[in-house]
Amino acid sequence: MRRLHRVRRTLNYVNLSTPLGLLVARLGGARTAAGPGGLILAHGYRIPFPVAGAFTVGNVVLTRHEEGYLAGDLLRHEDRHASQYMACVGLPMLPLYVVAVVVSVLICGHQASWNVFERLANLEDGNYPRKTPWWIRTKNHERGDFPQ
Repeated sequence: MRRLHRVRRTLNYVNLSTPLGLLVARLGGARTAAGPGGLILAHGYRIPFPVAGAFTVGNVVLTRHEEGYLAGDLLRHEDRHASQYMACVGLPMLPLYVVAVVVSVLICGHQASWNVFERLANLEDGNYPRKTPWWIRTKNHERGDFPQ
C-alpha cells in the first residue's frame, strides 16, 4: 500500500468518516472486505438511499451490487472520494457534498455534472454525464450535452 493510502486510511479513521461508513454498511446489511489502497469494499447494501451505483463514506465504498462490481474506473472514482474525505477532515464533507449537489442541480438540472466533488473524482469514471449549464443550452445543441 502506498504511503498516501496509509495516511488516508489513518486520517479517515481518526476523523470518524470511516467508522461512520462501517456503521452505514452494517445498517445496510452489506458484506465488507478489504479492498485496494486501504479501502473497505461493502457489497450487497440494501437501503435504497442514496440512489447511486456506489458511494463512499470515509474509506468504505458501498454498493448494492455483488462482488466484482467495484472495479476499474468506478473504483478509481470512489477511491478519489475517499481522498476527498481526508481533505475535508472527514464528516464536514457530508454537508459540503449536499451543497455541491444543490449547486449542480441549479446549474444544469443534474446532481453530479457540476458537483465539484464528482468533477474532481472524474465524472466519466463515475458514469456521470457532462451537462451544459441551463443558460448555455440552445436549440442547436442536444439538451444536456457539451458542444464538441
